[in-house]
Amino acid sequence: MRERFEFWFVLAVARTLGWLPRGVARLLAGVLTWTVYAMLSRLRQVGLRNLELALPAVPMAERRRILRGVYRHLGWQLVEFCRMPRYTPQNIRHWIRTEGLENYLAATARGKGVLVLTGHLGAWELSSFYHSMMGYPMGMVIRRLDNRLLDEFVNGIRCLHGNRVLHKDDFARGLLKAMHAGDTVGILMDTNMTPPQGVFVDFFGHKACTGSGLARVALKTGAAVLPGFLLWEPAERRYVLHFGPELNFAHTGDADADIERATQQCNDALESWICRYPDQWLWIHRRWKTRPPGEPGIYDRRHR
Repeated sequence: MRERFEFWFVLAVARTLGWLPRGVARLLAGVLTWTVYAMLSRLRQVGLRNLELALPAVPMAERRRILRGVYRHLGWQLVEFCRMPRYTPQNIRHWIRTEGLENYLAATARGKGVLVLTGHLGAWELSSFYHSMMGYPMGMVIRRLDNRLLDEFVNGIRCLHGNRVLHKDDFARGLLKAMHAGDTVGILMDTNMTPPQGVFVDFFGHKACTGSGLARVALKTGAAVLPGFLLWEPAERRYVLHFGPELNFAHTGDADADIERATQQCNDALESWICRYPDQWLWIHRRWKTRPPGEPGIYDRRHR
């Protein structure tokens, strides 16, 4: 009964936001996200703590401004997700463009598969959707939603134009198969992990347990790895899907060291993009929760 109630409630919200004019829908989503910002102090405190760790030289007033921007962009992404079933290649061209597509095409031309390094930055849900709509469907590594009905609903929208879902509980086999077929898969690499799925590498000057699956698969298969993010460009008043240059992973004969170095390269790339668009990254996630053995926790009871 609870799953059905959640599903029908989400469906009603999605249909409403999806059919309203974008400006009105953004206004309503802004009210919703501002309410969440004001009422859920734990998330707000996590965001401020993360900003303190990552950007210690930034004044508190600026950190608060960045954090408010995060909620604004989350509201905008909610609106875009609700509008996605209405999008066509024709009616979306004025709203989104691609930059660095030549980097992606060169990577696919090698025929060994492409791993798109991405994260919870910008409009990540719209990113793969737009890419598939433009004729480049891809796989997405995601976690199943607890509500089965909502999981089917959300994945149905994600896959409208040929995208496919690889679930985290069996993604290694799916990734290897996709790379051998020369396919493209996007991986969100900016979430807290635990060993042995993750290794400790630097992220904004602090050790962060980071998923090593992308590095392992790339080193094993020779797949190309390149950053990809759909970001709001204020000067243009539209989203731009950026593909950065391909990352080059080295083979030295020491597998563990190679995996750690490659994972560090991924974090360095993520960090550089987040620094360019700090108000579009999901600072409210406890990214540094898992600590190396013997290190004290970074978050206290305010953040739980």
